[in-house]
Amino acid sequence: MINQVSIRSIHKRMADGVPLGRVDEQIARRLWWAALDTLQDQILLPMDLKKGLWLASPLPALYESRLLEKLDGWVWVPEELPLINTSKTGLLLPTSVRSINNQNIESISRFRRLPLREEDGYDPLLIIITQDVQIALALEGNPGERNLLMRSDPETLTDVLKILDKRLNLENPEKAREIRDSLADLGQLRSNDDIGKIFWPLIAARLAEMAPSVNIQTYQEDSDKNPEEDIEPKASSEISLLEALTHEIRTPLATIRTLIRSILRRRDLPDLAISRLKEIDAECTEQIDRFGLIFNAVELERNQCPKSDLAKTDLGRILEILSPVWEAQLERRGIKLNLDLTPDLPPVLSDSEKLELMLGGLIDRNTRGIKPGGFLNLELRPAGQRLKLKITRSAFYSKDSYQNLTDHNSDFGTVLSWDPNTGSLQLTQAATQRLLESLGGRVARRRDRGITIFFPTAEAV
Repeated sequence: MINQVSIRSIHKRMADGVPLGRVDEQIARRLWWAALDTLQDQILLPMDLKKGLWLASPLPALYESRLLEKLDGWVWVPEELPLINTSKTGLLLPTSVRSINNQNIESISRFRRLPLREEDGYDPLLIIITQDVQIALALEGNPGERNLLMRSDPETLTDVLKILDKRLNLENPEKAREIRDSLADLGQLRSNDDIGKIFWPLIAARLAEMAPSVNIQTYQEDSDKNPEEDIEPKASSEISLLEALTHEIRTPLATIRTLIRSILRRRDLPDLAISRLKEIDAECTEQIDRFGLIFNAVELERNQCPKSDLAKTDLGRILEILSPVWEAQLERRGIKLNLDLTPDLPPVLSDSEKLELMLGGLIDRNTRGIKPGGFLNLELRPAGQRLKLKITRSAFYSKDSYQNLTDHNSDFGTVLSWDPNTGSLQLTQAATQRLLESLGGRVARRRDRGITIFFPTAEAV
């Protein structure tokens, strides 16, 4: 009898009255990313929600930590995660499910697990219910007829919740009561007709930002054109392509990391498997953060994100929280981290969230080429009305080798450069400096000793 109520039935109810889609899986994934980004960043966060609940399948689709802290979550996931068909479940998470410390990890994984069955399928679903907004998102349809569904009308949401209640009553009455209690705790729900009016224009704008631009011109047109006139379109195409690539890279990494953390909750894993899974988790996090930094640089280069709103930021505290993560990261490469902080320093003006990514990028950048057994020094000192963050390194292979590390990088435009000695991509020096300046920092680079950044103290402004 349980098999008569599946997650697929929710998708079918949401698809009632909606024309068949006309896109393939790749385009459908882009629609899903844009929908998750738009819903959380541009609709839910500005509403300053106090409480509510969310349900998702087959993976946690809600990733914004400020929402996860306030909303109760339930996620249908396969009971035997190693048996998941990753070709079906992959690439369903959005841009950044990033975590820096244990507190963030706990908030992202703070949801109740529900068993996903084979007949439920792997099409993604996200339902969010709060007092002021009720919305359901899903991907649905056969290959070549995929569709992004968004329903916020009371009739559909009422039917969807009835299906969920029936499903849970059959398989887990206790969790059904929990969800009913959470709904009752919200009080009278108010339907928001504006959601449907603003959602699709916002999605269109987001997709326009994500899609790389393509300029097709004939040879004659090119020969008659001033080369300087084509610089701006080429730069725009480069930025758009980098933005799309960061989505393509971070999304599967975030999916892999979510699955790994779910597997790690099992108690029957051997110690060696736990150790290897934690290494994979750490590597995924490192690369997600790395490409998150590139994404920030791309947005700044495109001038589509305004200058960060700088606020009081405890830089010393951030360094203390992040240093264990960096120590573990560098330890895998045989490098030691030395942290030297002056106590009781005043706050600086910066953007704490973006600054965390930036600092991680500086750690990565300044440890390239260090021998195993070397070390990286971080010093934070007062410097008049500023704080001076000094990053220095030691034990390079040789002076000539270091010269190669700094002088022979190949720039791929204005944002990325390639280091032929290490085979790694990194931000150009110009992009690094622009990002730091947008976060309130002023760079003083020393050729053979790393980098020094000055941040204005909050009291000095």
